[in-house]
Amino acid sequence: MRIRYKKWARPELLESTFYVDNPKELRGKWKQSFKNPNLPLNLELGCGKGSFIAEIASNNLNENYLAIDLVDPMLGLAKRNIEKVYNEKQIQIENVIITRYNIEQIDQILSKEDEIEKIYINFCNPWPRKKHNKRRLTHIKQLEKYKEFLKPNGQIFFKTDDDELFFDSLEYLKLADFKIIKQTTDLHQEENFWQNIETEHEKMFTSQGIKIKALIAMV
Repeated sequence: MRIRYKKWARPELLESTFYVDNPKELRGKWKQSFKNPNLPLNLELGCGKGSFIAEIASNNLNENYLAIDLVDPMLGLAKRNIEKVYNEKQIQIENVIITRYNIEQIDQILSKEDEIEKIYINFCNPWPRKKHNKRRLTHIKQLEKYKEFLKPNGQIFFKTDDDELFFDSLEYLKLADFKIIKQTTDLHQEENFWQNIETEHEKMFTSQGIKIKALIAMV
């Protein structure tokens, strides 16, 4: 998603207590960066404006969450959204960290010592042109990197509006030796598929009559 430059974003991020500006320095040591390092650690790839991470983290205070995106303006909005949700619930922001990094190089900031329990990928860029497929966050090239820092039986939670991306991702996961636990081509018609948190994109696509595809895979 393209987003306009926001001159306030960078200064606000640098002042934030839950933003990390040099994630490479914490490779293998992310758990120690949280107030409670003994909690399970989960990861959102491409957090966007932060609506998903704000809700899931504030609803699950017994788990820690690391959220990554590439651009300061987006992360600035994510920071504000996280603060808004936590303030409304009157709780301290102690189980969320946001950082800026290129997800294609995720292995440079995470290692097996980080023991990620769950990875969330919501409405990532489908990169529909064949020559760009390798840039997909669910491509086998990326999945092999995720396997390096996912715990045994760690899971990927993925949803998208894009049919081609969804079915290609099923194949990528199988090729990377992931087990598909659940899958659906119409998430909103499923009962108890998972505790769904609707993102901004999800609401937009649903209003247009586009069905949401989703899956859970285990390493």
